[in-house]
Amino acid sequence: MIYLFEVIDKTGRKIRLPVERWKHIVQEHPYLQDVEEIKETVINPIKITLSKYDPEHVRYLYRFNKNLKKYLMVAIKYLNGDGFIITAFFRRTIQ
Repeated sequence: MIYLFEVIDKTGRKIRLPVERWKHIVQEHPYLQDVEEIKETVINPIKITLSKYDPEHVRYLYRFNKNLKKYLMVAIKYLNGDGFIITAFFRRTIQ
């Protein structure tokens, strides 16, 4: 699998963004073009919540975008100690 980037999250785990997932993000959410904003959200989120659909494996990381006045939400699936980004998009509120 080819990755666009790999960073270490707040808990010390490796998080990767597969190129395939990046293509999904920009196709489904074309207003989200800044991969650096996604990286920053993973490295330094203001809030982390559990997915109600898969609370054992999926976390939502949030960071506020002052220009849009919305939260960037990055969904990460953790498997075998590391994680990969599933999707990312802007939300008005944290869930």
